Amino acid sequence: MTSIRKTLVLSAIAASLFTMASVAQARDLTIALRSEPSSMDPQFHSLTPNTQMSETLFDPLVRTDAKAQPVASLAESWTVDGNVWTFKLRPNVKFADGSPFTSEDVLFTYARVPLVPNSPSSYSLYLSAVEKVEAPDPLTVKITTKGPSPVLLANLSMVPIMSSKAASGAAPEGKTTVELNRGDGLVGTGPYKFVSWKRGAEIVFERNDLYWGKKPEWDRVIYRPISNSAARVAALLAGDVDLIEDPPTDDLPKLKSDKNLHVQETPSVRVIYIALNQGKELPPGMSGTNDKNPLADKRVREALSLAIDRQAIVERIMGGSAQPAGNLLAYPGFGTSEALSKVAPANPAKAKELLTAAGYPDGFTVSLGSPAGRYTNDQRIAQAVASMWARIGVKANVETMAPPVFFKKRDSFAFSTYLAGWAASSGEMLNPLTALVHTKKPDLGLGTTNWSKYTNPELDKLVIGASRTLDDAKRSEMLQKAGSMVMEDYGILPLQFEMSVWAMKKDIRYGGRTDQMTLAQDVTLAK
Repeated sequence: MTSIRKTLVLSAIAASLFTMASVAQARDLTIALRSEPSSMDPQFHSLTPNTQMSETLFDPLVRTDAKAQPVASLAESWTVDGNVWTFKLRPNVKFADGSPFTSEDVLFTYARVPLVPNSPSSYSLYLSAVEKVEAPDPLTVKITTKGPSPVLLANLSMVPIMSSKAASGAAPEGKTTVELNRGDGLVGTGPYKFVSWKRGAEIVFERNDLYWGKKPEWDRVIYRPISNSAARVAALLAGDVDLIEDPPTDDLPKLKSDKNLHVQETPSVRVIYIALNQGKELPPGMSGTNDKNPLADKRVREALSLAIDRQAIVERIMGGSAQPAGNLLAYPGFGTSEALSKVAPANPAKAKELLTAAGYPDGFTVSLGSPAGRYTNDQRIAQAVASMWARIGVKANVETMAPPVFFKKRDSFAFSTYLAGWAASSGEMLNPLTALVHTKKPDLGLGTTNWSKYTNPELDKLVIGASRTLDDAKRSEMLQKAGSMVMEDYGILPLQFEMSVWAMKKDIRYGGRTDQMTLAQDVTLAK
């Protein structure tokens, strides 16, 4: 064999061995989701199952870490001068289709947010403080806010940057939600790129080889929506999936003792709450009230709150894997009041007295809507609340349904009352106060998820004032006052703060996040 031929053969063998090694090292990650996203449009619905998908396909200017602290992403640095924030963009970043990322993509993204139609929880919430956005050059973005904006960075972390080239279209918002759900225009700069979505079956992402950041460990990620918690556990035990969200609280002792598994528990910033339709008109599902809406009466709202035994829900339904809630964010979160950290015990006797004083000694009937499988034990919690209300004479007809159906009905005010959850992405009280209880003004990004028709002008003033106060001590004081005001008004009824739990194979590790997102790029092999 000639030396040249021998060299060629050895090269071929080496290449073959390298290919075999690459194949051997290639690994897929399969994640069982507790709730399927309602859309792939990164600006359609501010909902954790949606957000964790977009956080994997796209990057925001500023990202938040596992503890909700802002860190650099597409913006590598920033400065602030009064109301003007200047962001220096990361150079040489490319979208997954190879096109360059520039400031024009930021302008397109932020302009699109208010144009997305029929958003159940609009991303306008996160840009409500923004007056204008400018692009002095391809790698600079200037954002002028309506006043001092202490949580701008945390808010911008919730708005992933889309490709102006790929996501442009004939509609006012460019590519429509329907088109993006098909993958048309779904092009980001994130660690993974979209491959396919078979509703109810699987979502597939592949590693983005053009990603500017740290290379993720997985070549391909397969998400399987499995809404039944027992079925998720069964899939993990059978080896069909590598990691599952939200294992049943009743199964945690067994899972923790299994040597083939690892369980991660992380405190969250999510509150589970009951919203009460407080409009003047009679809400759907309500009867026995002489055509009046008793939920507009503070005494009735207080009675419904006093009837709920939050500690019992935490102990008997959540297996202790939660915390009773007397506020919209757990103490000592920024802007929370220590006085609200201890929840008053249930008091059915006083609740009945309040109902009688309000003119409803025999109670009345309401509907109680709840998603089925969106939150930990959501259906069981709704049934428990209904049982507790029944003790004071209020009959609640529980209506549970798949999360997308629930949110659509909720957003058309189809329930007298409903159970839902909210994660404070900024880690401070301003976020849930702005989204859940500020008077609904969607064009200004205020009250974007206030579907209870609650309104309180004094609270609104405090929330807006806090959003423009840079002094931490003053802002915290304003937020504490606003939080106390809505709790004293029983404008919304917090039930519990969730504990985030993941279960995974023993060779997998995921540290968890306070915002409860499952980010495939942060899942690693155990060391």
